[in-house]
Amino acid sequence: MRKEWLGALSLTLAASIWGGMYVVSKYALAYIEPFTFVWLRYAVAFMVLFVVWFRFGRESIRRADWKWIGLVGVIGYVASISFQFIGTKLSDAHTGSLVTAATPAFMVLFARILLKERLTPVKIGALGLATVGVLIVVGWEGEGTYRVGSFILVLAAVTWALMSIYVKIGTQTLSTLTLTTFAIGVAWLLMTPLMSIEVMQAGWPKLNGVLWLSVLYIGVVSTAGAFFFWNKGLELMDASVGSLFFFFQPLVGGTLGWLVLNETLHLNFFIGAGCIMTAVTWSTLAERREQLPISNRHL
Repeated sequence: MRKEWLGALSLTLAASIWGGMYVVSKYALAYIEPFTFVWLRYAVAFMVLFVVWFRFGRESIRRADWKWIGLVGVIGYVASISFQFIGTKLSDAHTGSLVTAATPAFMVLFARILLKERLTPVKIGALGLATVGVLIVVGWEGEGTYRVGSFILVLAAVTWALMSIYVKIGTQTLSTLTLTTFAIGVAWLLMTPLMSIEVMQAGWPKLNGVLWLSVLYIGVVSTAGAFFFWNKGLELMDASVGSLFFFFQPLVGGTLGWLVLNETLHLNFFIGAGCIMTAVTWSTLAERREQLPISNRHL
């Protein structure tokens, strides 16, 4: 399988898993405080990934590589996730969905500044089409939006985009497995003080069998698995093209909401989905064409 299609598959899996995480996390967060929940998911994810890394992917980590591990863990897995929780709490989930549309735009910007990736007409056009698609899916009207919450959600988008670029840089000298494993480990340690404050205020959650299954699913599939797939996809594709796959989150979330939670899907969902699918396919085919020798591009 060509690396651009393997990258596209990895990014699609990651974004789709995150989109489906909404159904499970909505249930778990009704009983577990948010930072405690994040701490638990990182604990599970780190233990799973460390076992896999120790068994199959051990490699020496140079001192210089810890810089990228730390940046990914702090900026992406601590700061961005925390901003998402705080911003959504101060505004609303609808606003959080809208800000999803900003993340790929910031990724394209950072890719141009830090990676010197070319901004081709195809990349710009595909980004614009996918952004329009997301806005059509989630709607434009605000519902109880607050300025502070909206600003914090923008910070969440900026930090996740910046983290994704550091993943692209870090995987030039580290394997995706090593970078993902230890970045989550860093985040787990740094989330401990926030979790401790929550536990002192609200107490330790009473976890029944269903809640433990929810934590295990989020930790193993939505964190260990999805974070690895996202990072692997960014390793294999231009960051500016890979950013478009982030738009699969609201599509999968909306579809599962319809299937599992009996939520209604309107015509705008399908129109927006068509825009997003067209943009992703367009940009992926364009990247594949750029990888071909010049003599084969018109075959």
